[in-house]
Amino acid sequence: MTGTQSSFTKKRLAIVLAGGIAGVVVGLAGVYGIATLTRNVGGDATCRPAVELAKKIAPLARGEVAAVNVAKSPLRIPDLAFQDSAGKPLTLANWHGRTVLLNLWATWCVPCRKEMPALDTLEQRLGGPRFEVVTVNIDTRDADKPKAWLDEIGVQKLAYFADPTARVFQDLKAIGRAFGMPTTLLIDPQGCEIATIAGPAEWASVDAIKLIQAALGQ
Repeated sequence: MTGTQSSFTKKRLAIVLAGGIAGVVVGLAGVYGIATLTRNVGGDATCRPAVELAKKIAPLARGEVAAVNVAKSPLRIPDLAFQDSAGKPLTLANWHGRTVLLNLWATWCVPCRKEMPALDTLEQRLGGPRFEVVTVNIDTRDADKPKAWLDEIGVQKLAYFADPTARVFQDLKAIGRAFGMPTTLLIDPQGCEIATIAGPAEWASVDAIKLIQAALGQ
């Protein structure tokens, strides 16, 4: 083989290899690109208004509610199942058409005890046909203890709801919305996330009232 032929062969081989690598890269980009696009565009279309609302109220996530994380992408909250004080089965769908501040708590959660009176006050201030504070206890033992706990701290306006299986926490954890206690989500009338907060907040504060009122369009 002459020097000219050898040079030509090497160049041709380089082109073939480059083309093959490029094909693999393009192929991978196609696979991962589609996945990325799906993640970016994904989400329930009916939840997009909740994201727009979240953007509007974002400047109000300050002061006593500075830890609130507003929704950045559409997310429908699972139809969480729990029960009322009489043991009647309920799901989040029972609140369809109303904005809900969903709070998960337990008697062993010290911050929950501090936060609960403020949630009770918030329900007293803003609770009604368009909005409700829904607090769900997830104690898995001694069903009477949570009710006694609420009586002890003087809760008057909050209705009692419970999930003795704690499945509601696991369902929220599965979508990255529950990591500890308390966990609170602001959910729009369509069941879509507006905002989430991990940990307690002073829900009776002026900052919290303004945030919720803005979410209600008041």
